[in-house]
Amino acid sequence: MAEQARGRLAGKVAIITGAGSGIGRAMALLFAREGATVVAAGRTPASIEETVAMIRAETGGEALAVAADVAIPADVERMVRETVARFGRIDILCNNAGIGSSKDVVAVEPDEWDRVFAVNVRGVYLGCKYALPHMLAQGGGSIINTASVLALVGAPERAAYCASKGAVVALTRQIAVEYADRGIRCNCLCPTTVDTPWVDRLLADAPDPVARRRALEERQPMGRLATAEDVAAAALYLASDDAAFVTGTAMVIDGGLSAR
Repeated sequence: MAEQARGRLAGKVAIITGAGSGIGRAMALLFAREGATVVAAGRTPASIEETVAMIRAETGGEALAVAADVAIPADVERMVRETVARFGRIDILCNNAGIGSSKDVVAVEPDEWDRVFAVNVRGVYLGCKYALPHMLAQGGGSIINTASVLALVGAPERAAYCASKGAVVALTRQIAVEYADRGIRCNCLCPTTVDTPWVDRLLADAPDPVARRRALEERQPMGRLATAEDVAAAALYLASDDAAFVTGTAMVIDGGLSAR
């Protein structure tokens, strides 16, 4: 607890969606190590409870699991309400939950398109809609939205995903401009392919999983996939006072991929 009290996020309350695995879990653990009280939100109760248990075991810090589907307004409103009721404030909101889609614009069906946008875009909008009034009332806060490098560059068979993440970047910039003079910072993360359970599922469906992984790695100038911890470290910077003059940015974490 002494280390927690001295961390870069000491005394701050952070909501992280998609906190049951991957990037969201890495954010939750890192933020807790840096002193934050963490609200781990996600659709699967067992996964977010596991994240909370990991936080408590490692840091002894306070953490709360809230089951919520970010595409459902009532769930997101309840997530915010329970956070404020329990901890009195929201300093950091990480709209991290998201889903993928691997089809071109002809192949993707309207229902799949709508579902991708419901989670990836509507989820960000709802998180901001319900958390911002509390941040404004307390005099400020930091919002971090997880977008993708595919918001900035095109990729085959990613029509809905690319479009949805592009919308996240645009909304991030709009919110940054709208609320900059009221103590709100809003930024987004644009990672490349991250070595998470989602990638494991993608590889499992490949005819040759080993060759498919090698191909993914060889696309990266640094020769490896990003880790969830790489992305969490960028989120920590944006959440902290070190980024006090940073808002409206799309931070690329791609090992040089988009520089080619």
